[in-house]
Amino acid sequence: MNPLIYVLHSGNLYGTEQMALATLDGLRADHDPVLLAPDGPVHGAASALGIPSVRFASPASLGRALLPHFRIHRRLGFVATGVSHSLVGYALAGALRRRVRHLHIVHGGTDERLSYGRKSLLAGFPVDLVAVSPFVRERLVAHGCPRARISVVENFLPGSKVPRREAFSSPGVRRVAVISRTDPIKRISLVLAALERYPALAEITIDVFGAGSELEALRRRARAFPNLTLHGFVRDAAARLSDYDLLLHTCAEEPFGLALLEAMASGVPVLAPNAGGAGNLVTDGVSGFHFPANDAAALGRRLCELSNAPADLLNAAVTGADAALAGRFSPQRGLDQYRSLLAWS
Repeated sequence: MNPLIYVLHSGNLYGTEQMALATLDGLRADHDPVLLAPDGPVHGAASALGIPSVRFASPASLGRALLPHFRIHRRLGFVATGVSHSLVGYALAGALRRRVRHLHIVHGGTDERLSYGRKSLLAGFPVDLVAVSPFVRERLVAHGCPRARISVVENFLPGSKVPRREAFSSPGVRRVAVISRTDPIKRISLVLAALERYPALAEITIDVFGAGSELEALRRRARAFPNLTLHGFVRDAAARLSDYDLLLHTCAEEPFGLALLEAMASGVPVLAPNAGGAGNLVTDGVSGFHFPANDAAALGRRLCELSNAPADLLNAAVTGADAALAGRFSPQRGLDQYRSLLAWS
């Protein structure tokens, strides 16, 4: 089998890195997986899956790490998330005259220039862009990337079991989780503004898991609300989702929102803005709920409604989310799309 080399720009273990591991693991029947990434916990996770991994610290050291693979194999699958890393792979393929199926995965982010604008540098090369959501595709197009060269392959969850919430037997949500960085663009401040406008929300417990530049300022504001706790970064936050009645997502610029899929898998309804990549994951009233993006008053009203929602309505949203996970967001669908993109004509 030919190798499938996946180059990450980060050695962390967040959504981008989790998806790289899930993709390599899922495609190992068709390819020999190899992961290259800066130092970080992703290497331990790769080792646990039996996926070989190599550390690199610069484009030059990446080139040295890639060279043996390009020398040995005349045909390779090559996937990257950083522009410079795609350029290194292209240069090696050209110098050694290797045939490469080259994908550049775009997960998006909060910095328009870095997340989307720089990707247009690849427009003149035989590199296919893969956007993780329709929202990401449209941001790429807005920054000059050719639409015809962009495929959408949405993220998916591996088939591992997670704790699952029991079905609702009584009306209303009482415990709400927020899993998000506490940076300005994530709009956690909407939660506090909603609590200020709607005193009735004092009956709902809200736990925010995530660190960021606004954490301490938000904690100071949260002193006025005993039902709101900002925990900072908690490594196993997603594993706690089954303890909650609702996952709230507040960022209207989110490129995807893997935490929403984790909540769906846990049997927990989700509430997201009606914009951005996260909003696109949810069909309002079918697989979750929407609120008008960036509108604190509307968020407060929606939370009040859900605090009194019939159990049947909440259970129906869980059932709809299960259907979305089994179809649109299934590992089989995502891996089949990658197989097609990596196939040799």
